[in-house]
Amino acid sequence: MDFGIAVPSAADSWKIVARAEALGFTHAWFYDTQMLCADPFVAMAAAAMHTTRIRLGTGVLVPSNRIAPVTAAAFASLNALAPGRIDFGVGTGFTARRAMGFGAMTLKATETYVNQVMALLAGETVDFTMEGETHPIRFLNPELGLINTADPVALHVSAYGPRARALTARLGAGWLNFIGVPRSGAAELAAMQAAWAAAGRSAPLQATAFALGCILEPGEAFDSPRALAEAGPRAAVLLHRAADEALAGLPNSSKVPEAVAAEVAGYVALARDFTPPEARYMANHRGHLLFVKPEERPFVTAELIRQTTFTGTAAELRARIGDLRDAGYTQFAIQILPDHPETLEGWGRIRAAFA
Repeated sequence: MDFGIAVPSAADSWKIVARAEALGFTHAWFYDTQMLCADPFVAMAAAAMHTTRIRLGTGVLVPSNRIAPVTAAAFASLNALAPGRIDFGVGTGFTARRAMGFGAMTLKATETYVNQVMALLAGETVDFTMEGETHPIRFLNPELGLINTADPVALHVSAYGPRARALTARLGAGWLNFIGVPRSGAAELAAMQAAWAAAGRSAPLQATAFALGCILEPGEAFDSPRALAEAGPRAAVLLHRAADEALAGLPNSSKVPEAVAAEVAGYVALARDFTPPEARYMANHRGHLLFVKPEERPFVTAELIRQTTFTGTAAELRARIGDLRDAGYTQFAIQILPDHPETLEGWGRIRAAFA
């Protein structure tokens, strides 16, 4: 089983990524959330210059954020810095779009975009539409060596619903899944494996489980200051999704466990009073996957963290990750926050247990 890290993109993310490489991590995924983090391609370029083995990927890129030829040029440029180590992770958009008040893209538009980017990276000519006009385009002089289209860029798709899983299988892509607990992760993987088989895929499915969590010391509470800092941001995602659904009618793909229904309802009631109108998404998503906001702290309880994150003692976490491996996941990726780089060392020890 491979181990990766996920990082909120920053100009100096390379420091964490370089250390992750030294600890034996195989992948680094960079968030593409322009209203919350820095640009992922800037962060990935810096990381490419400071590493030699670890793979670098967008986790995940949102197609509406940049046109297809710009994305293809960015990946081809990174591929010149880190040949054969670049991953194109893509999704229809959650945080990056909701933080601006928009819902997800359509799967049809996403598929068209992905096919254009991958074809350009393969040196092909594609029909590209912009400003109401369609023209054939391709890289005109890759032989100059300014970009690298010779080494492949691997495709991975973030997919949650049946149609998105079918698209992932149709594209023959790796699968990215943000999970909270092993049992839900295993059920979602089984559904993805079924879609993979239905598409007639014989090659093994590459399945990555993204998670946030905290390695607890024996007797440490689930809502200790460390747990709140490291795992709390993932627990708060359940609150943000519920508020999006209640205030903007956006779909909530995360089932609310009965054990934390009161916390979720309490936060939604609070969010209904967010003002001005744009606060329904600006205030709601501020700090998303980065920190727990003071106003949401009363709702990020020990039980919410227990229900939605990979938090536990080192022995418990090794067992949970082992369950994911046994279910068929090929990679476990843990978020490392820029202001808590020391957590990487603990996760590195857990990784070493699977070597």
